[in-house]
Amino acid sequence: MHHAIVTGAGKGIGKAIVEKLAAAGFSVVFNARSADDLQILERQLQAQYPQQDFWGIPADMSDKAEVLRFAELALNKLQQVHLLVNNAGVFRPGAISEEEDGSFELQINTNLASAYHLTRAILPNLRQAEKALIVNMCSTASITAYVNGGSYCISKFALLGMSRVLREELKTTQVAVTSLLPGATLTNSWAGTSLPESRFMKPSDVAEIVLHAWDLSPSAVLEEVLMRPIEGDFD
Repeated sequence: MHHAIVTGAGKGIGKAIVEKLAAAGFSVVFNARSADDLQILERQLQAQYPQQDFWGIPADMSDKAEVLRFAELALNKLQQVHLLVNNAGVFRPGAISEEEDGSFELQINTNLASAYHLTRAILPNLRQAEKALIVNMCSTASITAYVNGGSYCISKFALLGMSRVLREELKTTQVAVTSLLPGATLTNSWAGTSLPESRFMKPSDVAEIVLHAWDLSPSAVLEEVLMRPIEGDFD
């Protein structure tokens, strides 16, 4: 049986990834801020897949101490980790010159530093697997700057940079690294939008790519995957 760690799994893309991995036979440790969301998902998955194990662990991924605590708890649950998905993220729109104080720190810590610290904590275990994969949830905002992108764009540009460096460092190992760059996906970040659902991708679309990246042979890697709604970016 294979084992995965997924961050930011209470809703949206992260939840879809956990569900997709569970259906593929993985046991999964996952986190979110909301303990209620985690308990609901954990019970649902355990009922559907009684032969596998699922643990939802509350964690604030903007806090380094919480990230490291989550890493320790996850490693205590899983003897071997095969797949790490750094999905935790937060979006606060605003221009750099006009953002509220603290917006930069919140998004850098959640979107970038959490992936950095968690990867460093889990990597020694991943190196022991015969096959392993790290997926970093970047964004089209990792390659395209836009007005009111502010610190979100900064954090996602940096996450893609980290992911590329990690890929270079691990080329001679069995640990693959995939940077996933989805465009507009219908999650809570778009709550209240007047745009039709057809202008968005589904969280399950993104989750499908994570599983596909895992299913490749050990001699291949999806280095970077760019995904957009069929009608393209918003104007």
